[in-house]
Amino acid sequence: MPRPNPAQPERASAEALRNLPAALERSARERPRNGFRIYNRRGSATEDRNYPEMLQSVRAAAARLKASGVGPGDRVPVCLPTGWPFVEAWLGAVWLGALPVAMAYQGAMSSAEAQAAKIDAVCERLGAKRLVCDPALKAELVKLNARHAGPIALAFEDFAALPAGDVPAHDAATEDLAFLQLTSGSTGIPRAVMIPHRAVLHNPIAIADAVVAPFGCTLREHVDGVVSWLPLNHDMGLIGCLAFCIVHGVDLWLMRSETFLARPKVWLQALGGGARVLSPSPNFAFQTCVERLSAADIEGLDLRNWKGAMTGAEMVRPETCAAFGERFSPAGFDPRVFRPCYGLAEGTLAVTFDRTCAGVKVAKVPAGAQLDLRESVSNGPAVRDTQVVITAPDGTVLGEGSIGEVRAKGPGIFMGYYRDEQASAECLEDGWLRTGDLGFLKDGELYLTGRTKEILIIHGHNLMPQEIEWHADAAAGGGGKLRSGAFSVPKGSEGEQAVVVLETDERGGDALAALAHEIRSRVGRALSLPLADLVFVKRGQIPKTTSGKVQRLELRRRYLDGKLERL
Repeated sequence: MPRPNPAQPERASAEALRNLPAALERSARERPRNGFRIYNRRGSATEDRNYPEMLQSVRAAAARLKASGVGPGDRVPVCLPTGWPFVEAWLGAVWLGALPVAMAYQGAMSSAEAQAAKIDAVCERLGAKRLVCDPALKAELVKLNARHAGPIALAFEDFAALPAGDVPAHDAATEDLAFLQLTSGSTGIPRAVMIPHRAVLHNPIAIADAVVAPFGCTLREHVDGVVSWLPLNHDMGLIGCLAFCIVHGVDLWLMRSETFLARPKVWLQALGGGARVLSPSPNFAFQTCVERLSAADIEGLDLRNWKGAMTGAEMVRPETCAAFGERFSPAGFDPRVFRPCYGLAEGTLAVTFDRTCAGVKVAKVPAGAQLDLRESVSNGPAVRDTQVVITAPDGTVLGEGSIGEVRAKGPGIFMGYYRDEQASAECLEDGWLRTGDLGFLKDGELYLTGRTKEILIIHGHNLMPQEIEWHADAAAGGGGKLRSGAFSVPKGSEGEQAVVVLETDERGGDALAALAHEIRSRVGRALSLPLADLVFVKRGQIPKTTSGKVQRLELRRRYLDGKLERL
């Protein structure tokens, strides 16, 4: 059992905070030598700012936003790569009392036109006041003649040229909204999760409580900071890294996600700077390092001070963790620092978290799991002040060992979806969040087995199947003549991968090959997503409801059972 943590003064100080700007002011006052280090795109150079310098730049950014017409409560999407411009714009909006909305920055394979159209739709849904972006996106919006995002787009260079003054922090109450976090929506346009200051302050405290539970010390006594390549539009990067470090006044080393994807060794090198660090990542990142780094790459790495390798955002694979531990043990990596956890944007971030620091623990999965699992990884018990139960479809609470829907209740649960009362009512019942994830409890710890929702979780990112299907249907001619269905399947240590099944009248090999190339290209450009499989079938082979909707879970079952007749 973990030893009790006697560090009440630090906790009490953190819990007394009223809002996120107060947390930044506290860190600037009490931890003036700490702050953020942000790497350039190649991961070869850095720019450092301590918390007093950050506080000054955030105040200036708030003044610039105010000069551009932004006020308290206004929605301000921020679409920038990881860097100081993003940090300034996002925190500046919070400081002003506006509601920043972190948006995914265009990836190398993404379609600029598709991204611009999606951003325009999000700005319309939110009634956004300003969009802070880079010049390339602004130019694309103008080219697209985006009627909502175009007129409000503010390239960061123009934003930085606005007059900067000293704007006092908006006096936000703990129950006031702090920001909006985008998540996938059933129409393909993301919904906006409403996160109050109460939640964004509590979740970092709850995470720290779990991190130090086995050691009986304060967070600052245990680690010096966090190293992250996670995108800041993702809750794991935004809350688990940026907000976490501000609330606790520890250091943050930030690099772009594309830097890690191109050169994963850079991430591990950053962990060897001598500081005691935490560093979270989805399962696929550990698998990427196993597959792409050679013995020669491992020489010179020093992972002895990696005190917590939090892993979540997608299913944690025990074989991946075992392979990573074996491959990087020569560099001093200790597999016991793997800390599986479970969270989601609607929970602000963490809902459960390993409290043992004893490595990955697995349990046999009861009958009825969706993802063809024999064993599942423990994601730990609920974080402090939070309850987790497993329920039947009618809401009846099930006993330990029974698979059902995961529900959670606590200070980190969101306030609903912005301007979407129906969706909010569907997932919030008397303060309980219906997560849509399936799992079971054993000894009070959560094990995941699948989902009730049709969301695909690929490399830690949520995708609605409709988003993939639209591009497949468009490539095939669309218009209802041809129909596709998308779902995900487990691919061993690689995690979940996307599959598309398409009905078509084509029979010729050359025609099917050309169609396959077009579909893969469109999905790749628009979503940066490779397809694990693309299956062509005759019309009528995709199961549908009486109203014509694709039954994706049934289609997935037929695919896994080998009951689809491929053309």
